[in-house]
Amino acid sequence: MLPTTSSFFTGALAALYAVAGLFFLSFWKRTRDALFASFALAFALLAVNQTVLALGGLEREEQSWVYLLRLLAFLVIIAAIVRKNFEGRRRR
Repeated sequence: MLPTTSSFFTGALAALYAVAGLFFLSFWKRTRDALFASFALAFALLAVNQTVLALGGLEREEQSWVYLLRLLAFLVIIAAIVRKNFEGRRRR
């Protein structure tokens, strides 16, 4: 794939991650549910990750510090789901 095409798709993916983050943020504003705030944060981290990839020109993403942003985003999602499941069990 050409470098400009790759940068275009990386930028488009960053924009879509940002839109998804804003979508979850709007749900959080209505419900004040921490799950939605966590998902908004995770998608913001993924958008930053893709933006750095697009602008940084890194050839091997998995061998750079940028990969840690993606890892942190997925850890936030996992922690939010686990927290939500434990909240549901305490209410019963």
